Amino acid sequence: MADTGPTPPSLAASRAPVTRRTLLGAAIATSATLAPLTAAHAAASSNGAPYRIDMHAHFLPPDYRNALLAHGYVTIGGYPTPQWSPERAQEFMGRYGIQAQVLSISDPGVSFLSGDQARQLAQYCNEYAASLIADKPTTFGGLAVLPMPDVTASIAELKYALDHLKLDGVVLLSSYNGVYLGDLRFEPLMAELARRNAYVFVHPAAVPASNKPELPLPDFLYEFTFDTTRAATNLMYTGTIKRYPTIRFQLAHAGGTVPFLAKRLALINGFSLPDPVNKVLPDIPAHIRGFYYDTALSPAASAMKSVLEVTGRDHVVFGSDWPFSELTLQGKGDPQPQLSDTFTSAQRRQVERSNALRQLPRLAKALHD
Repeated sequence: MADTGPTPPSLAASRAPVTRRTLLGAAIATSATLAPLTAAHAAASSNGAPYRIDMHAHFLPPDYRNALLAHGYVTIGGYPTPQWSPERAQEFMGRYGIQAQVLSISDPGVSFLSGDQARQLAQYCNEYAASLIADKPTTFGGLAVLPMPDVTASIAELKYALDHLKLDGVVLLSSYNGVYLGDLRFEPLMAELARRNAYVFVHPAAVPASNKPELPLPDFLYEFTFDTTRAATNLMYTGTIKRYPTIRFQLAHAGGTVPFLAKRLALINGFSLPDPVNKVLPDIPAHIRGFYYDTALSPAASAMKSVLEVTGRDHVVFGSDWPFSELTLQGKGDPQPQLSDTFTSAQRRQVERSNALRQLPRLAKALHD
């Protein structure tokens, strides 16, 4: 069994037993849909010391992964639920010139549980992240997972995770049980995030089964990008971004389809709209310009040049999506060579390092940047 790193407080001792239900099996085969590793990519070699800061990287602490499997999550968005350990993460980072990973919990967060179980599992994950950072402060950062959609419990965990554990920011899903970020039900949490000038990574959520199109393809292939777009659009049109401009939102996977749809998303400005939108008058181009966009699974010029049409290079950050991208990243050297089709070497260093560290003062201080 792989070493799982520093031992956090035991979740098993503090939460009620989870109910095991029938595990899903057939979707494991979806891994075959991933693009094969190219020979050129596999042969790539690292140049110099690791420098990349990975802003879209996930971790699955032991009790968290066990809880996922116990509740039928053998796939996440159609991708087989991966194995993870600090040692495996560092081996991956070493192969691809990544100096530090800012770890977050992926979909479904802890929202597959409720009440005390969700609160305790969120706290377990956050304490695990904090223990990793304490052990390796220049190797790992961490974003707090919250027991959403319970707003009261989430605010309490936010205070604990940022004020006591000193995590680097927060990860939120694009939606919870079909309710998107920007919904007024989440307003108290947004106010608390804004008060802390929080960095918030918006990660897509799987489409609920009741709303899922009958297509034989996994969510991560395309639905994730659409869910990110829905959340970003709702954040803009409900006035959340205008009311709370100090929250720094990072959108996964180059913003989903936001850059491509930027002009279209602004067409509705000036129309007569229902409350609360017609009282907001959002500046859609400015809001889109203010998002941060990561490169995870989106380094191609078609994505990156679209991003640069709507925002500056200083709002692009590197992301690997590991270990959920593991089947496409089995070589070494340059993890995203396609970035060079859009950025010069100096610009890549800005995207892959400097932009992230400007948003992460704790990690920047640890790295003496």
